[in-house]
Formats: sequence, structure tokens, C-alpha cells
Amino acid sequence: MAEAIVAGIVGNTVVTVEDICVTDISKERLEHFESGFGVLISSSNSVAVADADVVVLSVKPQVFPSVWPEIEAALKPDALVVSIMAGIPSTKIANGKPIRVVRVMPNTPSLVGEGAAGIAAGEFATEADLRIAEKMMGAVGVTVIVKEEEIDAVTALSGSGPAYVFYLLEAMLEAADQMGLGKGISRELALATVIGAAKLMQETGEDADVLRKKVTSKGGTTEAAINTMEGRGVKDSIVAALLAAQARSKELAHG
Repeated sequence: MAEAIVAGIVGNTVVTVEDICVTDISKERLEHFESGFGVLISSSNSVAVADADVVVLSVKPQVFPSVWPEIEAALKPDALVVSIMAGIPSTKIANGKPIRVVRVMPNTPSLVGEGAAGIAAGEFATEADLRIAEKMMGAVGVTVIVKEEEIDAVTALSGSGPAYVFYLLEAMLEAADQMGLGKGISRELALATVIGAAKLMQETGEDADVLRKKVTSKGGTTEAAINTMEGRGVKDSIVAALLAAQARSKELAHG
């Protein structure tokens, strides 16, 4: 995700490469960022953030406790912290200090400039801070402003959402294989179907259930498929899955 953000802000000239410094424990990754994007690199978090106006925390939530003390100690007093960690509330990052924190929940399509990100202000973040986060994440996709208490739901919906689509595609392609379609043909058709359906809903502005009913003719093939899914509780399982993802995000927030 860090690479997607760097690629977006460099490609859209949100900031110049000379103003970006990337840190990583992997020398290979650092060399990749340096050669691929021309940004500054450092193996030291404290060195990287010492003069930074904006610090992007792109680490797994489980890693946060081990890396944050060093970063926090080196932060400029007026630095903005943008966190893309799931489940770590802004209060835990601020740690009782007036640190300006904006939480962002992006997703992996950001890698191809088609991401979706929820953005929420922490207690001390300003409108200007939100605009900075919007501009940064807008370089890799769509952004929406939400309340921080809604971030867990955003995590479940769009943060983890690409995996649900890939899971659906797995099933569609497995069925296509059982029906005897060649892998190249089935992949092309399945991808075009998912992309086209999403674009149709986006451009018409119609609700999903309305569009589904329009393509589901009485006694037809689509109805046979939908009835099977309904009978096997597919929709209920999907709803339960998202609620489980939201619950896990909340668990992470409590350690």
C-alpha cells in the first residue's frame, strides 16, 4: 500500500520526489523505492520523520507497538500523522498528546489507481489536515470523509472488499472450468462481467437490487442461479462475513 501511495503522489505530482522519504527494514525494498521512484530512503524511522511535515504510518497494526515509540519521539511538534493501519484508533497513536492524526482505510486497487479510501479525523486534526489526506489518497482512487467510529465499517466494506470480489471470481472461474470453458476465455468474460456490472451501477445510479431484478427474468437462467444462492444462504453469509471483519477491526483497536 505504501508503494501505491508513493506511485500515486509521484505520478500526479502531489509532492516532488525530493520531499518524500521512505523507510523499510528491507534493504531490497528501499532500493526498489529509490530506483523505481527516485525518492529518498532511510533505514532509520527517526531520521526519516525528524523533518517531515506529514508522516504516513504504513505498517501492520501488530507491528505498531514496536515501531511507534521511536517515531513518536522524533516527530516535529506540528507534524501530521496519517495512519493507514486497521484497528488502531487515533487516541492510541496520539498517546495522550495533541498529535494531529488522520486515519485512512484504503484498499489494494489503489495499486492501479482505482482505490477506495475512507478518511477520518482524529481529535486534534483540522480541516486542512483532512484536505491533505484527501489529496494524497485522491491520487490513487476515490476518497470519502467519515467519522472515526465508522472506520471499522469502512475496513469491512471497502478495505477488505477486494478479497470478497476475488473470492466471487474464484468461484465463477471454478464453475466455468467445470462447464468446460477454457481458462483464457472464462477469465476474460468473468473480469469483464464484474467490471461492467460495477460500472453500470455507478453510471445509472440505480440500487443493486433494482439492477439484479432487471436481469432476472421469470423462469430464466439467472433466476435459477439466484434461487440457488438464496437457498444456500449466500447473501446472509456475505453479510455475516462483513460484520465479522468489522468485529475483528474493533478487536484490533483494543489490543
